[in-house]
Order: sequence, then C-alpha cells, then structure tokens
Amino acid sequence: MRNTTAALLSLLFAAAASQAQEAGSIPAAYAKQEVSIPMRDGKKLFTSIYTPKDGSHPWPIMLTRTPYSVGPYGADKFKTGLGPSNLFLKEGFIFVYQDVRGRNMSEGDFVNVTPHRAAKAKPEDVDESSDTYDTIDWIVKNVPNNNGRVGMWGISYPGFYTAAGMIDAHPALKAASPQAPVSDWFVGDDFHHNGAFYLAHAFRFLDGFGRQRAGPAIPGPRPKQNLSNGYDYFLELGTLSNMESKYFKGDVAFWSEMMQHPNYDDYWKARNIRSHLKKIRPAVMTVGGWFDAEDLFGALKVYEAVEEQSPGATNVLVMGPWYHGQWAGGDGDSLGNVRFGGKTSVYYREQIEFPFFCHYLKDKEDPKLAEATMFETGSNQWRKFETWPPKNVTTKKLYFRDSGKLSFEAPRGESPAPYDEYVSDPAKPVPYISGQATGMTREHMVDDQRFAASRPDVVAYKTEPLTEDLTIAGPLLPSLRVSTTGTDSDWVVKLIDVYPDDFPDPTPPVAGVKMGGYQQLLRGECFRGRFRNGFEKPEAFEPSKIEKVEYVMPDVLHTFKKGHRIMVQVQSSWFPLVDRNPQRFVDIYHATEADFQKATQRVHRSPEAPSSLQVHVLN
Repeated sequence: MRNTTAALLSLLFAAAASQAQEAGSIPAAYAKQEVSIPMRDGKKLFTSIYTPKDGSHPWPIMLTRTPYSVGPYGADKFKTGLGPSNLFLKEGFIFVYQDVRGRNMSEGDFVNVTPHRAAKAKPEDVDESSDTYDTIDWIVKNVPNNNGRVGMWGISYPGFYTAAGMIDAHPALKAASPQAPVSDWFVGDDFHHNGAFYLAHAFRFLDGFGRQRAGPAIPGPRPKQNLSNGYDYFLELGTLSNMESKYFKGDVAFWSEMMQHPNYDDYWKARNIRSHLKKIRPAVMTVGGWFDAEDLFGALKVYEAVEEQSPGATNVLVMGPWYHGQWAGGDGDSLGNVRFGGKTSVYYREQIEFPFFCHYLKDKEDPKLAEATMFETGSNQWRKFETWPPKNVTTKKLYFRDSGKLSFEAPRGESPAPYDEYVSDPAKPVPYISGQATGMTREHMVDDQRFAASRPDVVAYKTEPLTEDLTIAGPLLPSLRVSTTGTDSDWVVKLIDVYPDDFPDPTPPVAGVKMGGYQQLLRGECFRGRFRNGFEKPEAFEPSKIEKVEYVMPDVLHTFKKGHRIMVQVQSSWFPLVDRNPQRFVDIYHATEADFQKATQRVHRSPEAPSSLQVHVLN
C-alpha cells in the first residue's frame, strides 16, 4: 500500500536527502542536543534540537511534534534534512522535533487523537494543547540565541498536533501550519468516512503503529504483511471479528477500541478537534491535497472550523492537486496517469509556505496570501479566492435520468421504469481499483473507472459532451432516493471526468495507458446507510421502502473541459478500501459470516423520487 504513513515518511526522507545534498553538511552548520522537557504533570518528552552554529544574531524556532519518531537518536547523529524544505535549512532556523507523550522516547501514556480538555484545573489535566504550551515555554526560556518566535508545522498526524497546539497557544507561537491534519476519525478522516470503515488503510496503519510498547524506547522495525493481493487477502480473512481474533489477537489496543464504538458516540466526539478551534491567535495556514486519500476532510474542516469559530484570525487555506503529503517533496506535476501541467509542489514550497513562515517569524516581506489559494484541476491553474467556498457560484443539480443519462434538467416521468437496479453481493464486492494492490493506493483517487462502469453491480450516468468549459467549486451533495431488499446498505457515489475518445496519450508514452475515453475519478465517498438520519443513532432500512440518503462529499475545484462528459457512478461496495456491509442491520464490527447476504438495490429517478448530485458551478 503506497498511500500510507510509511509512504509519506518515505517521501519526506527522499525530500530530506535532496535537502542535505543541496544544503551541504548539517553537522557543519548546526549543533544538536537531545533533552527531555518536563510537562506540568511531571512527565518528560524527548526532544531533539538543532541550533545554527552562527551566533551572530537570534534565530526563530520551527517546531514539529510527532508520534512517528524524531530519529535518528544520539547527539552525534543528524537528520539528513531539517524543516519543511531545503529553503528553511538554507535560511536558518532553530529546528525542534519532539516525540509526543507516550511515543518512542517520551514518557507518559499515548492516547490516539488525544481528547482536548477545555478546563485544566489540576496539573494532571494535560492534553496536546498543554504539552505544546509547556514545550514552547521551555524552549524559548532555555535554548540560547532564539528570537522568541515559534512556528509550528506538521503533516497528517503531526498536522493534528499542530492544530491542537494552536488552541490556547503560547504567546511565542506566531505561525502554525496544520497540513493534512487528522480532525475526526469517524466522520471523514483516515479510518472512517461517513461511518463506513476504511479497512485497508486502518489495517495496514495500525498493524505497525498500533502495537504496544513497554516504555520509552527507540522504535524498531514494524511488522510487514506478506500479501500481494489485498482484495483476496481481506476477503479470506472474512469478518472484522476474525481480524481481531485471528490476526491482531488483542495486541493492537486502538483496533480493539474501535470495534467497541461502531457509532458516533462520546468516544469519537471527544476526538473531534474541530469543535475546540476557538480564539486562535497564531497566523494559520492549513494545507491539503485534492487527491489525499487520508486527510482531505481534515484540511478542509480545520480551515472551516477556525474560520467560523475564530473570527478575526489570520486564517488561510491552500489546496493543491496532491496525494497525502506530496507538497513536501518532489515536483507535484502528476499523480498516476493524470498530469497537472507544472511543478505544483515546488511552487507551493517556494511561493507560499516559505514566505509565510519567514514573514511571521523573521519580519520578511508579507506574501499577501489570498484567503484561499487553490489549484484548479482540469484547467491546471492556480486560483485565488476571497472566500472558500467561493461566493460567485450557482447551485445546480445533476439528475440521474433514464438510459444512463445525467442532466441538469429534472426527470419528467418519461421512463417506464423509474429506477435502476443491481444486485450487491458481499461475497463478490466491487473492487476499488482495476488491478491488485496490498491495500490502499494513493493513485486510486484519480484512477480510470472504466472497469467499474462495466460491472453489473454499478450504475453509471453521464452527460452529453460539454459544449463549453464548466467549472465546479466547493462541496458535493449526493441526494439519493434508494431502496434495498436488505436492512442495511452502503452507498458509494463517484464524480468522474470522462475524457474525449481522441484525448492524447501521455508523453512519454506509458505502457498500457490509453487516455482516450479515460474516466478519471475526481471524488468518491462511501456513506453507511444506517447513518442517514444521524451518526449517533443507526437505523435499519425497511426492505423495499424508498429512503432518502444525503451526505456531503469533500470539496472540489475542477474544470470539465469542452468535449468532456460528466459521469456519476453509484455502487454499494468498494473493497477492500471499505469493509463489507453485511446488508443486514447488525453490529458490523461483530457480524458473523451468516449475517452477510445479497441485496437488490434500486436507485430511483422518478419526478416523485429523484436522485441527483448537487454541485456549485463557478460563474
């Protein structure tokens, strides 16, 4: 599986190697020290500090807090790169890396997505906000030759710690950049999307990261599964209960905890950082990727939460055409078979990220970033907006019509069969990619969907070729009228850009890749139907009764070019990206093999029960 934390770390290591090559020897320019910083409850957090040897003037501080290790460990062992990019290394900062509480060499107990404590009456009332505050307080008081200004950044899980560190922030924290931040592990990030369990990602991540530790220790190698075909592997493992008893065997505490919380209860609500992003004082730049399979939701929602709950805060958003963390290394000129027309990651690092931190930490020229700096896919250009989502849009609905048509015109009752029907079989779920992979690929976010459109358990609707360019901006809202012969069902909706048949192949050519007729996935989301009336209280379907299923899919900014078609696909499985719904209303985390059943699904499209996808067309 390439789209995992391991893949992100590999990308960052590669970027770091490039930094070191360009910037020269880090040991020659920086002194390293390792310290254990005391928190207010007495626990000590292991911290590596790299300070410029040039003492002619004070330096600002760049802080990253991570659960993934600050290695290499040892005062004489140096990282191969420092900071978000080689630009920071050349410019000069004090770089601070910290193992968060309970991870690797730090003391204390690790808690996944640590719940925030709004009230801290006692020293033992600690969370990531207080740990960040205590860390910064110690650094500015004890690290020589600092200028009293701190910037904080992190990607993915470290993005969560950055967001948490912005809350009740230390006065020295002047700028923070949560990048692809984890924000809500039930509603939209990583392991759950709309209550549906993202099996492949959760399994691979927690199999390594979730293993128990006896105490502070330098991290060792993670276990690796010997599997080449994730589809068959997970199908043979069977139920989630089997995975718990036969594979994890109770050794991964967080997996076991998730299995006890199938609904959006207080356990999950406490781990939603968004509701605490109030009265934010540091300047904030949230960064995300349109094709981030892990934390696209988090980037959009952290920005939104700060915007709504911290009026007056400096709060900007940057979204590029990237997979998880792609902006941190490499060129960002392509993903899978899709090309973006330029080095988008380089542009971000040079023109956006570096100037942002230099302005707030070094008083350099204000880059005057727009409220939202967004890459528009399809047309392949950067756009700037005064608000996000933009205000100059027209809300329209793409209606599902008879004979597989998709139209901005509502159905008029001309069809003798006012629905489309397919059989969903949990024993033969719809694969999420056309080939084989060990788990969740990063490329699936833009993969060709022709393999799915040809399946009998997928329904597809498409427009006629567009007569002019059409740009959509903002969130998508599927509004389905559906029925099932079962008592539960998943509903996967995919928005797709269908290329013209004469679209040119990549240059240089890629073996087996034909872009004519390519059905590029733009956005796909699964919704667990039992949560159609709220994530807190699941409800069974009444067999064959028409029900409304509506949910919000993450934003897009995309231009469908003239001659292209818009397609929407609907299906009820997406395996092994998403675990299988038994299609019987049971506790899925403890379902037995006998609970899984076929179901006949109907997507209704009559004037009385229309199904559609709502989009916002940019004027």
